[in-house]
Amino acid sequence: MSSGLDTKELFAEISKLATEQRNPLSMDIDARSTGEILKIINDEDKTVPYAVEKELPYIEQAVEIIVHALKNGGRLLYFGAGTSGRLGVVDASECPPTFGTPFGLIEGYIAGGKEAMFKAQEGAEDYEENGAKDVIAAKVNDKDVVCGIAASRRTPYVVGAVKKAKEFGAKTLFVTCNPREHFNIKEVDVAMCPYVGPEVVMGSTRMKSGTAQKLVLNMLTTTAMIRMGKVYENMMIDLQMTNKKLIERSKRIVMTITGVTYEEAADFLKKAGGHVKTALVMIRAGVDADEARERLAKADGFVRKAIEGKP
Repeated sequence: MSSGLDTKELFAEISKLATEQRNPLSMDIDARSTGEILKIINDEDKTVPYAVEKELPYIEQAVEIIVHALKNGGRLLYFGAGTSGRLGVVDASECPPTFGTPFGLIEGYIAGGKEAMFKAQEGAEDYEENGAKDVIAAKVNDKDVVCGIAASRRTPYVVGAVKKAKEFGAKTLFVTCNPREHFNIKEVDVAMCPYVGPEVVMGSTRMKSGTAQKLVLNMLTTTAMIRMGKVYENMMIDLQMTNKKLIERSKRIVMTITGVTYEEAADFLKKAGGHVKTALVMIRAGVDADEARERLAKADGFVRKAIEGKP
């Protein structure tokens, strides 16, 4: 699992991976019509949520670790390569506008750096020391959670990042699409292993494996944010009004939850300093902005508790 493998050892290791096997249901896909190809891909994609479902107990453990870390001065940091790395960067980058998290609280690192988001930097993933260096540069400490993402589970960059993070005392998670019994990073705290089987095109882990990883990452951050009071009922209420769309979405959220008019929603948001949570508590509890903020502070940011006046 290190960059020290010779070519024959690497060949043998990769050949055994579940993500590198041939799918018997797509053996003649090159001779199929467009419609038939799409049907094969779609049928295989349907299996992905069921693979993720089997991992829910482990995803739950991971969420609890993340929530504890974020509430106690820690961060969630993703490390991946290729598709896996891009998925981590995307998930992290969407948290500030969606949930109002400060930049840096959840971050994604990809082998090869920012350039790898747009142009493959395949060689960058081949060395554990590259992952270790990025962990060091990120100043990972014992308050943080580091989540490695690698469909194959063997990607040296990811393995190196997780190992180094563990040395610094961070909690470590891993998302892979190879079977749990094949997982051999003993130091990791929680492994999530949605086994999706061989890809429609052998080894193309941007397909089912990528979909499974995206579902897991969505669950990790969304559930963590709900557990931290950033959702009321089923609506995002800690979004940042950073563009026209989000400004109008904020008004709609206030209108939907409270029943006020468009003009009233805009007025309450203005009085609340653009903070949706504060505006909601002002309206539903019938208090001014200062008391709404005080209630939210006592309720640890949970709108429902703040409205009810419960700590």
